[in-house]
Amino acid sequence: MAKKNRDYKKLARDFWYGKPHGERRLGELYEDKTGLYKHREWRGVSDTLYYFYNVWLYNYAHMVTDVMKYGGPINFAKGVWRYRWLGQTYLTAIHWIDRGTEGLRGEALRASPWHHRGMINSTIKQFQRMMKADTKIRGGKKNDAWYHTIAHNETVWGGMFYPWSDKFESVPIEMVPYFVTCHVNCHTVHNYIDAVQSIGLPGDPCPMCQAESGLFVLDDMPDYAPFMVTCNEACDASVATSTLQDWFWDKPLFALPMPMQFDDPLVHKYCMKEIEECWKFVEEQTGVPFNWDQLVKMLKLQNELQEFEWEKWDVAAKTDFYPINGVSQALYRIYQSQYGENEIWHFCDKKVRKVMERCVSKKINPYPQTRHRVIAWSCAPLYYSHWCTWAYNCWGLNVVINMDSLMFDMTIRTDSYENCLSDMATYHMWAPMRRMAVGGMHHIFELWENMEKFNCDMVAMYDQLQCKGMQGVHGLFEDEFRKRNVNAFWMPHALPDSRTVSRMELRRIINDYMTTVMHEEPLDPSLLDFDDSMSW
Repeated sequence: MAKKNRDYKKLARDFWYGKPHGERRLGELYEDKTGLYKHREWRGVSDTLYYFYNVWLYNYAHMVTDVMKYGGPINFAKGVWRYRWLGQTYLTAIHWIDRGTEGLRGEALRASPWHHRGMINSTIKQFQRMMKADTKIRGGKKNDAWYHTIAHNETVWGGMFYPWSDKFESVPIEMVPYFVTCHVNCHTVHNYIDAVQSIGLPGDPCPMCQAESGLFVLDDMPDYAPFMVTCNEACDASVATSTLQDWFWDKPLFALPMPMQFDDPLVHKYCMKEIEECWKFVEEQTGVPFNWDQLVKMLKLQNELQEFEWEKWDVAAKTDFYPINGVSQALYRIYQSQYGENEIWHFCDKKVRKVMERCVSKKINPYPQTRHRVIAWSCAPLYYSHWCTWAYNCWGLNVVINMDSLMFDMTIRTDSYENCLSDMATYHMWAPMRRMAVGGMHHIFELWENMEKFNCDMVAMYDQLQCKGMQGVHGLFEDEFRKRNVNAFWMPHALPDSRTVSRMELRRIINDYMTTVMHEEPLDPSLLDFDDSMSW
């Protein structure tokens, strides 16, 4: 009798196109606690095959190719054996893409994974350079790669070293061991946070700084360069990080300060002079003079990336045809703009441009279930960057833009040395978590103009519990939300430490807000409550 009542046309349609959004029940795919899939998500024939061949197989193949290209399997194998963060980041990378693109169909599925591809390539390029130059896996021996690598804090913009980029590789100290690791495998950094606290550091400073210091406490940082450049970004806790790094590494160091004041002409001139002092330090350490032509060449390439970013923002702000989802957009943008020029960014941007232009010309809405256009503000939970994928699938919350994406909203002039240096100083001061987090009320409250610009009707307000700067303006934002009648929910977190506020707790906060304040029903009830405490 049941067979007679079965709708075979619907079954065939669901097989060919995939189930419609309200019937997917994505939460039922998860294994309890681990968050791993019981089986792959069926997205319809076309999208499932696309994901299998153009995302899974493509990225697996290129992960191997990148390892071979940038340093070889021997360096990679030694690095995995020696450094905890390396294996735990590399081996879980595909799961990172799975979470960031879950539920995507059509043009969204064809655009967003390209941003992850760019980040994976850049990550492998960086850690392979570390391994290629590392003295710790070579019995203390220093090779040519070691002498031709520049180490710097991840918050020191890679563009500072463009004048030497034709002869030297610049590799951020913490970008892969810390920043990327948080997103790909959130459990890895817990070990480093606990390590630095074990030597007496209190638990209340920023856990970002704790994790970056813990890498050195456990001797889990490669020795890959003869000198290093540090800074005080994002806050003064970063100064303590640099002190510990200097203590453990014990090599020539230049501290490139980042001003705490903004919009002050004298401070700007001071910053310009500091950059020139940094360049003199690099000249002294490398024995290679500043190369203006190389700087101009690299800046022009970076400006191309920014110009396309503005095109993307324009589509995102003025239409419903923007194909990049919130997690891919935010991570790619902060990675690309902070790391600096890299050929992979141009390759991925070309792929994304084709998809975006197709969406605009054919008026394709990649996110048809959008109920609210959301802007995410302040510093995000690094261990749960894919919350916005969940939020769209469960509640129809489409995170259009992120605060960190808007940090470096500028191109850099190359018509003269003075103009170039002036713009580079501005770029340096507009670093992540600096301009719009502790840069004064004018910049912190840029939220309102960007909310209007991107046509957003809701704010996801990040609440970094150990950030003394943003904690000080919590009440001011509350007052503004009430005065402006803005729908906003607060997301408490401890940046990289998922033990303070879990991902499950963040989802409950959003669930409560959507039901009790917005009086809305979930699009996919299976995503309301699940345990992913052991998930990467």
